[in-house]
Amino acid sequence: MLENGTICVKTCGRDAGKIAVIIDQIDSTYVLIDGEVRRRKCNRLHLEPLGKKIKLKPNSSTAVIIDELKKLEINVKKSKSKASAQRLRKQRKIKNIPEENKKERKGSKNKDD
Repeated sequence: MLENGTICVKTCGRDAGKIAVIIDQIDSTYVLIDGEVRRRKCNRLHLEPLGKKIKLKPNSSTAVIIDELKKLEINVKKSKSKASAQRLRKQRKIKNIPEENKKERKGSKNKDD
């Protein structure tokens, strides 16, 4: 039986192979998970328990869960937030502007003067 605080590995989907902790029981089929995966509901059949548990308060934050996993010496890599991912995309776009386009922009400014 999967109980709150049970550490599992996600076996299916986008987050397959990543560490998850059961936070809450939704119904007989679904649980709420968080950890190295995104916080979301998950089918119980898509989780493989590791046999370890951590103590959690109801509605614990992701940071608290990751700290508890680190105490058990389980290395967890949390993906970056959407905001930081968007910032990185903008930086890449700026860096990937060809040199010719940069010169044209500078040249057009000088012509208008």
